[in-house]
Amino acid sequence: MSARVLVVDDNPTNLKLVSDVLAFEGYDILKAADAEEAQVILSRVLPDLILMDIALPGMDGLTLTRKVKADPRTHHVRIVALTAFAMKGDDQKALDAGCDGYITKPIDTRALPQQVAQICRVPARQPGKGTG
Repeated sequence: MSARVLVVDDNPTNLKLVSDVLAFEGYDILKAADAEEAQVILSRVLPDLILMDIALPGMDGLTLTRKVKADPRTHHVRIVALTAFAMKGDDQKALDAGCDGYITKPIDTRALPQQVAQICRVPARQPGKGTG
């Protein structure tokens, strides 16, 4: 059985690119264009991984990450932040919000499948645990 990945990105080009690359590798892909749509999907289906754009309209990706990690039903789902903002400290903000990893845009389509495979094999971070 392949891993189920929810891709959350408001940019249709990025959403299609990430979804197509991972679908080609055999992942079961769910797509959401904003946090609200992602919440509806999460109420029905539990993915193995969420690839979460940080800069979403309305509720941002870090806020949604905190909600997902605070919910006992979804707290175990791995979340990786996807963002074009590669400012110093952004990776730590994502980790502090509960993300299990951080990938900067533009997405390296050759590296993405390996990054996702590695994340899916590593145990999820436990809520409330620091990174060191």
